[in-house]
Amino acid sequence: MSSRATSPRPRRCHLCEAACGLDIEFEGDRPVGARGRRTAVLSAGYVCAKGSALLDIDADPDRLRRPLVRRDGELVEVSWEEAFAEAAARLRPVIEEHGRHTVAVYSGNPGGSTELFFKAALIHALSTPHIYSAASVDASSKAFASGLLFGVPWSTAVPDLDNTDHLLIVGANPVDSNGSLLTAPNMAARLRAIRASGGKVVVLDPRRTRTAEQADEHHFIRPGTDALALFAMVHTLFEEGLVDLRHLDGRVEGVAELGALASPFTPEAVADRCGIPAPTLRRLARDLAAAPSAAVYGRVGTSTQAFGMLASFLIDALNVLTGNLDRRGGAMFPLPAQGSPTTHGKPGPGRGMRWGRWQSRVRGLKEFAGELPVAALAEEIDTPGDDRVRAAIFIAGNPVLSTPNGGRLDAALPMLDCQISIDIYLNETSRHAHVVFPSPRLLTRGHAQGFATWNACQNFYDYSPPLLAREPGELGDGEILMRLTAIVEGRDPNAEDVDDRMAAFVAQRAAAAAQQFGITADDVLASLDAGEPAEQLVELNIRSGPYGDRFGQWPEGLTFRQLREAPDGVDLGPLQPRVDEILRTASGKIELAPEPVAIDSTRLAAALAEPVPGLLLFGRRDRRSMNSWLHNVGRLTTESDRCTVQLHPLDAAEAGVVSGQAVVVTSRVGSVTAPVEVTDAVMPGSVCVPHGFGHGKAADSLRVAALTPGASANDLTDDGVVEPWSSVAVFSGVPVQVAPAT
Repeated sequence: MSSRATSPRPRRCHLCEAACGLDIEFEGDRPVGARGRRTAVLSAGYVCAKGSALLDIDADPDRLRRPLVRRDGELVEVSWEEAFAEAAARLRPVIEEHGRHTVAVYSGNPGGSTELFFKAALIHALSTPHIYSAASVDASSKAFASGLLFGVPWSTAVPDLDNTDHLLIVGANPVDSNGSLLTAPNMAARLRAIRASGGKVVVLDPRRTRTAEQADEHHFIRPGTDALALFAMVHTLFEEGLVDLRHLDGRVEGVAELGALASPFTPEAVADRCGIPAPTLRRLARDLAAAPSAAVYGRVGTSTQAFGMLASFLIDALNVLTGNLDRRGGAMFPLPAQGSPTTHGKPGPGRGMRWGRWQSRVRGLKEFAGELPVAALAEEIDTPGDDRVRAAIFIAGNPVLSTPNGGRLDAALPMLDCQISIDIYLNETSRHAHVVFPSPRLLTRGHAQGFATWNACQNFYDYSPPLLAREPGELGDGEILMRLTAIVEGRDPNAEDVDDRMAAFVAQRAAAAAQQFGITADDVLASLDAGEPAEQLVELNIRSGPYGDRFGQWPEGLTFRQLREAPDGVDLGPLQPRVDEILRTASGKIELAPEPVAIDSTRLAAALAEPVPGLLLFGRRDRRSMNSWLHNVGRLTTESDRCTVQLHPLDAAEAGVVSGQAVVVTSRVGSVTAPVEVTDAVMPGSVCVPHGFGHGKAADSLRVAALTPGASANDLTDDGVVEPWSSVAVFSGVPVQVAPAT
């Protein structure tokens, strides 16, 4: 191997939605470092600590490199052939005896591989109702609200950050998270730019976050009460005659009806409950209406509460009522190159959003966007019955730490007859598996910007080809998924036809693309530049997407070859007005008073009349963390224990505790012990515990994380309490008690 340093090779970071451009430094054929790529579209050289540590994940000695099979109660390394044979020996009897509907599939957040497109083949083969993902942990309520407003789930609007004069951020900390449902690298600089140009940034949050520190104003708000504050602002707009639809006039239905729904929620009525004075709530509404342009943005804090759908809905309702939806400087709809729910189908009057096509067995929780809520997973395993879940496949996910009442799921997983995990670590979830397949090294995977471009503050696209070849025998995610599909279909997973099966899947997608443009599937396949099946799927999406060349029918359009020759990505221009393209509601208009919103408004009014609860739990982000899966990277865990219970001095005095003391936090479903951090950065009456910790359960396999394991906040969250429409679990506003640990 040569030790001569080579030129840096471009790569896109896929650890979070920010999708920052990287330069991977090589010495010969060995990657030795990662830094921000200055010429990258969108990120322009910015990269956070996580992206800089990208190579450490593959170098981690605890990272899985060979398949594992459970023998005599222990997971031991075996060959790939043995692992697939064991998977077949366990999964097929479940399917044959109990049916495919007793198999569950769960997908987590780390989706940095084009080969995960092949997950669709596995799900199609299973035809099971038990499809789960991390979306129902933190985002489905937002998608549900967008579907009610615009007709299709995931038709989310994002703030036009680079042009807005006024940005109101509710329950989000994008400086630390790098954006969620908002692809916008270097949020701190973007917020500074808004203020430097004379604009204003306002944050509503139970905690003085790093985002709040960048703002002109920060107002504490009691966890779980965002819908009350937002409704009070809507009320003010109507009461003071500040509603101005501007260019949306004639495109909106239910304006007066929403005003009527807002009538009980005067600022004076909600002020004590949400913790924001009535005059402040009125001024916040007036400032929105008076700004030359404005955008309201909310995320996990607003989505993961008892009124998460309603809070998410009201955020966009404020954008509509002030005439700031779908215009420069407001909240706009990206046009993603790979296509999205806003680019498929015919716009205008339609059937509107559909949900509830099937229900969970135990509680009857409804399907949404093709999935059941993960809050139902543990009970679907541990509740007796002929149709209970008996096998589960986990793809890049750790739901024991990331889903509600994780302790119950931790206890339920050993009840499975078959658990298969695809992961890079033996974590708190995969440690229960009968078979574990190691996902390939990061730089051996191609990476396409998919979901990130649905929510980007600027239209862009890029593709990162693999930078390293796989080791002999090392399988990619696509090959693993297709071999599991073979098991489901009753075929030999170790047969030599896996490449043929992947090619057949590509051909199916090619036929669908060909039908769209009135050409033959053979013509589509013959025109593809990409070589690997996973790349071919990317190419099919790009060339049939809104910018694509339509397989030669529009020569000026985007091709896969152009992407491969653009190491910085392709700038597809600023966000443009396109509301008429995205509407798929029954009326063909933006619907401001659909039935679920009317029902939830009544429920919210009833909740307002109830006594104010005591201490309320909410979560927090850490800039060096990504849910649970980066806590074993030494470079990102050099700080002191980050899993502390943050408590306001008044509440600490009431509980009789001081900083550094161990405390017990207890909810209806469980308790955790962690050191307390007394700080006025959190609102009185609230308890803040970070998400994703609790690594004591996998201390032997996550040795760095085990040094500061922390406690799992999701041992406190209640899987029995969900937002009633999307069934997202309630993480913010959970009643808890705090006491000294004995």
